[in-house]
Amino acid sequence: MASKYDGLARIIMQNVGGTENVKALTHCVTRLRFQLKDEKKANTDVLKETEGIVTVIQNSEQYMVVIGNHVPDVYEAVVKRGHLEDIVDDGMSHNEENGKGKQKPLDVFVGIVTSVFTPILGVLSACGILKGLLAMFVAFGVLSTTSGTYNFLYSLSDSLFYFLPIILGYTAAKRFGISELEGLVIGATMVYPNLLSGGQLDISNIFGIPVTMPAAGDYTSSVIPIICAIAFAAWFEKRYKRFIPDTIKLFTIPFITCLVTVCMTFWIIGPVASTISDGLGMVFTAIYEFSPILMGFIVGGLWQVLVMFGLHWAITPLMINNIQTLGFDTIMIGMFGASFAQTGAVIAIYLRSRNKKTKSLCIPAIVSGLAGVTEPAIYGITLPKKKPFIITCIVSAITGAIIAASGAKYYIVPGIGVFGYTAFMNTQTQNITGMIWAIGASILALVGGFAAVYLTYKEKEVKKLTTQLKDAVSAAIVSPMHGKAIALKEVEDEVFRGGSLGQGAAIIPTEGKLYAPIDGTIAMVFPTGHAIGIKTIDGLEILMHVGMNTVELNGKGFNAKVNPGDHVVHGDLLLEFDIEEIQKAGYSVVTPIVITNSNSYHEVLPDVSGESIHVGDKLITVR
Repeated sequence: MASKYDGLARIIMQNVGGTENVKALTHCVTRLRFQLKDEKKANTDVLKETEGIVTVIQNSEQYMVVIGNHVPDVYEAVVKRGHLEDIVDDGMSHNEENGKGKQKPLDVFVGIVTSVFTPILGVLSACGILKGLLAMFVAFGVLSTTSGTYNFLYSLSDSLFYFLPIILGYTAAKRFGISELEGLVIGATMVYPNLLSGGQLDISNIFGIPVTMPAAGDYTSSVIPIICAIAFAAWFEKRYKRFIPDTIKLFTIPFITCLVTVCMTFWIIGPVASTISDGLGMVFTAIYEFSPILMGFIVGGLWQVLVMFGLHWAITPLMINNIQTLGFDTIMIGMFGASFAQTGAVIAIYLRSRNKKTKSLCIPAIVSGLAGVTEPAIYGITLPKKKPFIITCIVSAITGAIIAASGAKYYIVPGIGVFGYTAFMNTQTQNITGMIWAIGASILALVGGFAAVYLTYKEKEVKKLTTQLKDAVSAAIVSPMHGKAIALKEVEDEVFRGGSLGQGAAIIPTEGKLYAPIDGTIAMVFPTGHAIGIKTIDGLEILMHVGMNTVELNGKGFNAKVNPGDHVVHGDLLLEFDIEEIQKAGYSVVTPIVITNSNSYHEVLPDVSGESIHVGDKLITVR
């Protein structure tokens, strides 16, 4: 679907020098932040005169195109128009080449696993569902394992799992930035028929160097070895290809990369990766054997938190590896009740709420929750309200413990939500006991989440603006922090100084706390925590931006206390920040407070006459 910002995105990409001139792209609350290979190729004057662009700012590290509040939509259009997906969505720091902003190893690992598995998640679940349905049909006598229908459909359901190294070879190659065909060839070699267990050919060595095959006998259905192999291939290729003449790169690079990677995979990478993945599986299995109830309780209780931070991808490969090597998995079964607990909570909120906006969000969240997709429920409803989210975690922990205590296991890679029941059915013996337990636990989670939230839910009423003047044509915004009030024209950033984002005032804080300056709803909390927006019931829009260029701290030193959708009254604590840490990193803490829709009002009058200002003192009057 075309975006209304496609035209603007095209103009931006043309005038920053095109896709080939973009080294990295991020965005903050108001501006696109480019790292350009050559800023001389950018047409700054053209961009400044373009409708939809407030201005352009250049410094030694970034080329910033100031857009305004709708920068996320423009950002998405620019990424799509410029084909920048590999630059902006690679799980790595965009400043890594400069040695800045490097991510933690866990963040990098999660980013890698996410980008490798996300493209195949749909077909992975679909094949798992089909395999479970076939087992159920056989158990109920609908199909015979000797029938043609069964054999063809089973081939469809099992093909992705059998040839998983080939599929992951493709997605991993795309993630690590080498030719996808090289990834396919490396993956195909790992499952080539002549190299499979039970073959008659000699596969004991390569060039006389011994080869150790994994305990399972071959690499079919394996996960970790192929990802590690492609990571090595990308690392190796990037270091030698600059020495290859352009005239022979077409065939020389694939030849060298594939030959060296395949040899290294069978000599070292494969055996080591297989040992590590098997070892991790054994650790989790040992915990499960020590106490299935404890395992299920922990996984169930933490699953939604893991999903929020994307950390569930860190254990998903272990689940797949266990199913493919052991024939079952006990690590992730505890999470099965989470989506049902969320759904029950949202149903309760729908019935108890009188807020039309909240009720409108509940219906799609209920439907997607039953299908196993909980993000709409988490981010749109339960998490902003806090208590319902905590309740669903507790309910999910209890049902996780019950499922684990029953001895149920995943025998196939599961679907999600109601599509995950068949994964608990033993595909070898067609035993449906585990599936019955899973159905019972999901019903318990749904009912438990509903009952607990229904009995405890209290909707926070939005108080009428105590600071609004008569006829709602005038409003007073009080100071959100202690410090020194200054005029916007004294702010070092030219965007705020020139009033491009709206009129208002600024404060040099003396305490690292930001409070609500007026009653309203939290319209935006930037992911790094440095900027918060509030919208009143009469449409007044206020942006509070702590510090200059503090988005570059990636959240370090900031601790937001609210979430989008929260209702607040003036004086509520919104944010804590570490002034000393921010200044030590070389950033100013001056905080503009601007009315971003100033054009909707006759005048915006800041009160910056005093040397100091305290929380609750009048700061801005809007008429």
